[in-house]
Amino acid sequence: MPMNLLPPSTLSRELREGRSGDLTRRRWAIGLSFAGGTIGMIVAAYQTGMIKRLPDVLPGRIWDAEKVDASDYAYKRLQGPDGPLMMLTYAVTATLFATGGKERAEQQPWIVLGATAKAWGDLVTCLQLTREEWRDNCALCSWCQVATGLSAVTAVLSVPEALQAGRALLGASAQPA
Repeated sequence: MPMNLLPPSTLSRELREGRSGDLTRRRWAIGLSFAGGTIGMIVAAYQTGMIKRLPDVLPGRIWDAEKVDASDYAYKRLQGPDGPLMMLTYAVTATLFATGGKERAEQQPWIVLGATAKAWGDLVTCLQLTREEWRDNCALCSWCQVATGLSAVTAVLSVPEALQAGRALLGASAQPA
C-alpha cells in the first residue's frame, strides 16, 4: 500500500478545520498527552529542585508524591529523574496522534496503528510503573496515577481509528497486485 502524502496546505486545513469522529478522538488524545507531559514537567520540576514541594492532587493516605518522586525508584533510569522521560514519552504520543490527515486510517494506516500501539504501550508502562512504585515505596504518586488515567483514556480513544486502519490494510492485501 503506497503512502499517500498530503500537501502541507491540505494537511493544515484538515487538521485545523476538519470534522470527524476520528479527528475529535485524535484531538482528545493530543490534549490528554499534553496533560500527561505537563504532569511530567511538574514532577521533573520537583525532582530537579526547581520547586521544593510536590503536594498530592488526590485525597487519601496511599498518596505521597514527594516520597515517591524523590526515591531511588524515580532516579534509577538513565542516571536521571523520570519526570523528563515522562515528558518525552507523552510528546511522542501527541506527535503520533497529530500526524496525518483526516483520512489517515485509509491513506496511512501504519501511522494509525503506530499511534495506537504507542498509546497502549504507554498504558502498559504506566501500570507496570504503578506496581514498581508501590512495591518500592509503599505509596503512590498521585500525579503519576492521574497520568495513568490519561493514558488509559487515550488508549481507548485510539481503538476506532485503529480498527479502520486494520480494515484498510486487510482490504489492500486482499486485492491482487
